Amino acid sequence: MSASKTFLFEGGQADGTEETLQVVIPEVLDPSYGMFVWPCAAVLAQYIWYHRKHVKGKQVLEIGAGTSLPGVMAAKLGASVTLSDDVRQPLCKENALKSCQANGLENVTVTGISWGYITSDMVELPPMDILLASDCFYSSKDFEDVLATMKFFLDQNRGCQCWVTYQQRSVNRSIEHLLRKWDLSCLHVPLASFGADTPDIGGSGLPGDHSIEMLIITEKKEESSD
Repeated sequence: MSASKTFLFEGGQADGTEETLQVVIPEVLDPSYGMFVWPCAAVLAQYIWYHRKHVKGKQVLEIGAGTSLPGVMAAKLGASVTLSDDVRQPLCKENALKSCQANGLENVTVTGISWGYITSDMVELPPMDILLASDCFYSSKDFEDVLATMKFFLDQNRGCQCWVTYQQRSVNRSIEHLLRKWDLSCLHVPLASFGADTPDIGGSGLPGDHSIEMLIITEKKEESSD
């Protein structure tokens, strides 16, 4: 069964400017992961909304996009966006296309990227400024593949940042040791600093009572020998 969820983002600009933006996301009420909006997506979209002046004009790639709320938000704010999902999940790519159509976006690229695999399509993408990842750290077996994909784009694009949200599902599941392994740094961003410390972002009822983390992952800076 198909449905849609409407988000209305208001205010949130660092300089106090009052603006609103509506985003409509089609959903398929199906057990497949990528067919409906997860709580993490709303939090990441709020972060993008709050930093909309920074996003405008940037090259943005969303991995594991699914219904693509964060990527669609970035595109509506003036970024050049590429949405991606697993090449083995064509329905997720179709959902991403439907999200673009529902928001009148005609210039968004949708492609296939499977975590942990490097393909010629990835190499041929334009230089990226921001990588978006919403709840990609869902299954522990995928954690290292997700980080390997992030590491590839960070290596290829100097100054690129990964904007990441994940839901805390267990105290025993952590990416900290893997970040060290892949020589990556992680900054934790308080939800209150961008207006996401609420159970009802954009009038959506998300993230509800779920505990969400906002991270910025970058390449680890080399320590000076001085």
